[in-house]
Amino acid sequence: MEKEGTAIIAVIICAVLLLVVAIRRKSEFIINFVLRGILGTITIYLVNQALLWQNLSCLVGINPYTVLTSATLGFPGVILLYGIQVYTLL
Repeated sequence: MEKEGTAIIAVIICAVLLLVVAIRRKSEFIINFVLRGILGTITIYLVNQALLWQNLSCLVGINPYTVLTSATLGFPGVILLYGIQVYTLL
């Protein structure tokens, strides 16, 4: 009987530890996603301002789709958005 109680306690402790690790990883993912979205939006804004200063018309709009793209893909996503914009101008 004592071995069964010890085994149940060990299983409960392992389950709690797995839950804590899962919650920590999920929160890190969400924070990383939000930060990439914010930094991507700032990058798009700054590149648009630089292109306007040079009188170039290759601007990417800031909307939910571009923010989501930059949040999902990061900096390569921002480059992809400008690549698509240049391709549409050709």
